[in-house]
Amino acid sequence: MSDRVVLAYSGGLDTSVAIGWIAEETGAEVVAVAVDVGQGGEDLDTIRKRALECGAVEAVVADARDEFAEQYCLPALQANALYQDRYPLVSALSRPVIVKHLVEAAKYHGAGTVSHGCTGKGNDQVRFEVGIGALAPDLKVIAPVRDFAWTREKAIAWAEDRNLPIDVSKKSPFSIDQNVWGRAVETGFLEDIWNAPTEDVYDYTANPAEPRDADEVVITFDKGVPVAIDGETVTVLQAIQELNRRAGAQGVGRLDIVEDRLVGIKSREVYEAPGAIALITAHQELENVTVERDLARFKRGVEQRWAELVYDGLWFSPLKEALDTFIARSQEYVTGDVRLVLHGGRAVVNGRRSEQALYDFNLATYDEGDTFDQSLAKGFIQLWGLPSKIAAKRSLHH
Repeated sequence: MSDRVVLAYSGGLDTSVAIGWIAEETGAEVVAVAVDVGQGGEDLDTIRKRALECGAVEAVVADARDEFAEQYCLPALQANALYQDRYPLVSALSRPVIVKHLVEAAKYHGAGTVSHGCTGKGNDQVRFEVGIGALAPDLKVIAPVRDFAWTREKAIAWAEDRNLPIDVSKKSPFSIDQNVWGRAVETGFLEDIWNAPTEDVYDYTANPAEPRDADEVVITFDKGVPVAIDGETVTVLQAIQELNRRAGAQGVGRLDIVEDRLVGIKSREVYEAPGAIALITAHQELENVTVERDLARFKRGVEQRWAELVYDGLWFSPLKEALDTFIARSQEYVTGDVRLVLHGGRAVVNGRRSEQALYDFNLATYDEGDTFDQSLAKGFIQLWGLPSKIAAKRSLHH
């Protein structure tokens, strides 16, 4: 039996051409694996048929939308994960779930090699290969676009020579990666970082500058999990989808940043993540109400480190898994409702309530019923400031 290669398959030009190209170059049979992480577009059956028409011996299509939402997007939400304080990790989150399905397919179909269509400039090649190495250290990896200087022109010529069933005329000016957590757009005129994004760059979000009525939404969390929207029970996937729709209609979640890639270059990226930004905004505020001060302060550093690890392709690393345990524990009391106003490109919290709140009205109030003993403050301040005071005296004498 000939060797088998499992290919991460999107249904697009590059990976469709890769099927026949890998078969010719290596003499191996190709098993195409397409994973639905809520990217929309063509249905899985169409993609499966195309893979077979392009020469795959087998095509596996996995609906991983709930798995992606619950096991990848939800931990990111609980970590309030924003790389460089802004980017809610769109592509970075989908790679490890795709990797898991590739490795499972390789085991099932007896393949010794996995292939992906990433370039040599981006983060995704690292995420795929480091992830594969963590789950199946013995698998080999080939990346035709990167390792064999495979250009778009070469791919089109190859497809035309062999009459492959691919529409090569549809050339988007952008490189786009999207899933239910958000959408990433790069290249084209955006590579000049002085150029502003035009409205045609966006798809998940309406123009925030257009006048429209505000939308008010109440999100209910149970131990850090979004469980209802406006009182209607939802799965994690449904929560993201519903807020993509409603926050997207208000232009929430547009980001235009120059970010630090793992490979060492800076790259201009335009993102839209309406559901992710609305959910993270609400979740952060509920944590403000329910999480104890020192835990909350320490968690901010953990969140940043977690986001960097995931961005850098280390989803399956020991540190990331240890931080997961910390984050999960921190969510014990993150239960309650947050009211958000979605309007003009922003998600703004204007109400919060929780049975687990550490906010005590009677301690906070300046009116009747104040239970805070102000007489204790004087001595507290003297002791709290004592080290600084002693040090200050020393400075005066030198």
